This record gives sequence, structure tokens and C-alpha cells, in this order.
Amino acid sequence: MRVTICAIGRLRAGPELDLIKDYIQRFDRTGRNLGLGPAQIVELEDKKGGGSTAEAVLVERAIPKGSTICALDERGKVMTSPDFADMLGRWRDQGVGDLAFVIGGADGLTKDLRTQADASLSFGKMVWPHMLARVMLTEQLYRAASILSGSPYHRV
Repeated sequence: MRVTICAIGRLRAGPELDLIKDYIQRFDRTGRNLGLGPAQIVELEDKKGGGSTAEAVLVERAIPKGSTICALDERGKVMTSPDFADMLGRWRDQGVGDLAFVIGGADGLTKDLRTQADASLSFGKMVWPHMLARVMLTEQLYRAASILSGSPYHRV
């Protein structure tokens, strides 16, 4: 199951980007034998300043056709890491070929884009900077692959 993270905004070189690259590499390595991955990040920029509506168009174009879509949204479901791993495993077992996580810009995702999503995920009631949301998502992808593989990375 290929994973695409479609995110508004570009990260500059720095510790967040380094963490993201590391977790994606770990996810790809751990997930390969589990039918998970590869993962990629598609960064999108609304250079014309059209706001969340223009960003939604960019995100929709970046989502691979036929993908199962999971929106990262403050109104989404808060779940444990094992529950997240179970969700990924279920989608994989159901034959999902492409999974797209979508992360909006400063104003979040449009209602239409949230409605199109098959699932909605929240990292809690606090609002997180988008760069940290990407780090947290990629770490949770790696953690999910570790849980599904029986690795001791995730301790209960």
C-alpha cells in the first residue's frame, strides 16, 4: 500500500525535515515486508494566495487516483497508536493500493475536502504547527509498521 502525504507548504532544510526523512526511511524499510509503503511527501504551494479553496484544488490534484483519503483535522478522531496501526493494517488487508494523508494550510482543509475523506485523524485537541504534524504523522506511520511487524519499538 503506497502512502502519499499531501501537505500545503514547503519545509526548509532543518531538524523537522531531517526527522521526516528519517521516519519515512524507517517506515519504508519496516513496512516493505508487510505490504506497506513506499511513502512520499508531496509539498504544495498556493503561490497566488487563493486561500484554503485554492489549496484544496492543489491537494485534490496531488492525491493519487483511487486513493483512500485520511484527512488530518482537529475535528478528526483521536486514536491510540495501536488503533492507528490496526486501521492501516485493515486498509492494506482490504486491498487499498494507495493511501493519501492530507494536511491543509494555516486555515485547515475545506469542508468539501474533509467530506471526501474516508477517515479523519486528529493529534489531539491542541493545534500543532504543520511542520510538526508532518513529523508526528511520519513517526506514527513508522510506529504502526513496527507494531504490525511485532517490533519492540512500541512499548505498552
